[in-house]
Amino acid sequence: MKKISVVIPIYNEKENIDELISSISSVMAENNYSYEIIAVDDGSRDGSYEQLKQIKQTNKDLKIIKFKKNYGQTQAIMAGFDASIGDMVITIDADLQNDPQDIPLLVEKIDQGYDIVSGWREKRKDNFIIRRLPSIIANKLISWFTGVNLHDYGCTLKAYKSKVIKNIRLYGQLHRFIPAVAARMGVSLLEIKVKHYPRKKGKSKYGIFRIWTVLLDLITVKFFLSYSGRPMQFFGSFGLVGMVFSFIIFIVTIYMKLMKSIDMTGNPLFYLAIFLGFIGMQCILMGLLGEINIRTYYESLNKGTYVIDEE
Repeated sequence: MKKISVVIPIYNEKENIDELISSISSVMAENNYSYEIIAVDDGSRDGSYEQLKQIKQTNKDLKIIKFKKNYGQTQAIMAGFDASIGDMVITIDADLQNDPQDIPLLVEKIDQGYDIVSGWREKRKDNFIIRRLPSIIANKLISWFTGVNLHDYGCTLKAYKSKVIKNIRLYGQLHRFIPAVAARMGVSLLEIKVKHYPRKKGKSKYGIFRIWTVLLDLITVKFFLSYSGRPMQFFGSFGLVGMVFSFIIFIVTIYMKLMKSIDMTGNPLFYLAIFLGFIGMQCILMGLLGEINIRTYYESLNKGTYVIDEE
């Protein structure tokens, strides 16, 4: 029987933990799943960890990971992935806005052969201006930039095959981009509608200004998705454009000197040509350094640039 690992990132959710873990355990028992629950306390200060320890006394399927401080949801999810031993990993928020009753739907789709199944909170029960509008904008931007079209990147309720998620490393706040990052591995991805409830207890950790963080993270993800294995093509493109314009402008300044007797040293185009040439060379050198670093990375970890599905 396949084992399922349920990962819960927790930050100041003491009021919700007991009900959530009880609901998850009930769903797993009703469906006769072999499972473990991995609760990752992300430096909570409201007594969440103490609450978890009390629950563990009567729940043998609960594992607890406690961070020394608040590192963020991405790191909490990553710690859960690393500690999981299941063939399938499911992530779920601790705020009771996700419904554990949707877990069997995710499991069913994974069993059908999908590598990642992502929840879509179609009828989201959050404030439109503060939560839903920024989310709509972010989802459109992420889908456009990455080419992986999902309605709801921000939904934590997702299921992953373990062999897929174990090959993904997450940094910063990139947990919402897992489907896009995994897409470069050629995974099969499905988005399904899941239930969503308004928050009844505790406070939300997100606000309208999250969109700026998403934009910055999106630039990082776009670079790694498109150019992580070929940085010279990224930096070198800017370098060549700069040097070509530098050459053209330099020829123009020589023409102006010879044909119109305009002093080159007093011509701002001459300095622009020097500046663009310098920037172009810098970009090409950055591309070369990037190529050296990426080769050092793969060789030092004995890590391939490909993922094998079957042999």
